[in-house]
Amino acid sequence: MSQAEVWLRGPIDGVPGLLQPVAHSLLQCREELETLLGTMSAEEIWRTQGGRASVGFHVRHAIGSLDRLLTYARGATLSDAQVQVLKQESVPDPDLTADDLLAAFDAAVERSLDQLRATSEETLTHARLVGRAKMPSTVAGLLFHAAEHTQRHVGQAVTTRKWTAG
Repeated sequence: MSQAEVWLRGPIDGVPGLLQPVAHSLLQCREELETLLGTMSAEEIWRTQGGRASVGFHVRHAIGSLDRLLTYARGATLSDAQVQVLKQESVPDPDLTADDLLAAFDAAVERSLDQLRATSEETLTHARLVGRAKMPSTVAGLLFHAAEHTQRHVGQAVTTRKWTAG
């Protein structure tokens, strides 16, 4: 029998109770990407079909958007480096291998877990502004969106793999 999904394995050490679903989601995404990318060559990672984004794009975007959303959750604005990453996410980089993408995703998840551990539940309703348009959100809104957005792109990577594999 395969291992239960992350959310069924119990709490993640140090993560506040109300943020456990965020941590579970990100860790589940990491496991799913390990399974997906572990079988792919660099050529397969960057392959596109019918105008659809590549698996590589979805992974890079998940990494970058997770970083950006957590920056907003801290009440900070994006750095010039983060804006550059955003601009590069859609540019294929055949030099990035499955191992490279997995290491970058793993590091993003670890940074996220560190931030979750440092987030007090009392701050979850604190207002935050998002993007140049300064759209209103909250700490909780950003953290939960970070998890669901990451999950969405991991799902897209899985689906894209099925399309491009033939």
